[in-house]
Amino acid sequence: MENEGKIFSRVSGPGRGAAMVETIVGCKWSLTVYQLLANDINRPGEMVKSVEGLSTKVLNQCLRRNLDFGILEKISYPEVPPRVEYQVTTFGQKFMAIMKSLQELQVEIESDR
Repeated sequence: MENEGKIFSRVSGPGRGAAMVETIVGCKWSLTVYQLLANDINRPGEMVKSVEGLSTKVLNQCLRRNLDFGILEKISYPEVPPRVEYQVTTFGQKFMAIMKSLQELQVEIESDR
């Protein structure tokens, strides 16, 4: 058997799911954005006003990453002035449930110390 002793197959890098988790968890504002959306704060201007220390530039980067992964969707209304809102996709709801479970696990780990 030539593969005897070989435990893992060679992988070219993290899959899309792993990259998504790393990117979203690496963005300290993603969880904050999810909380805002859960509280029906879905317009970028409202988000920036609601969170001390959150700039428009950083928010836009965070929203773009979440859009790219299909966690959020952007809704543009043809109005003057333009109105944009964000909402969680069906996939995003599943992803956020996983993130919530991770937060609960972290709280449990910290309480055991």
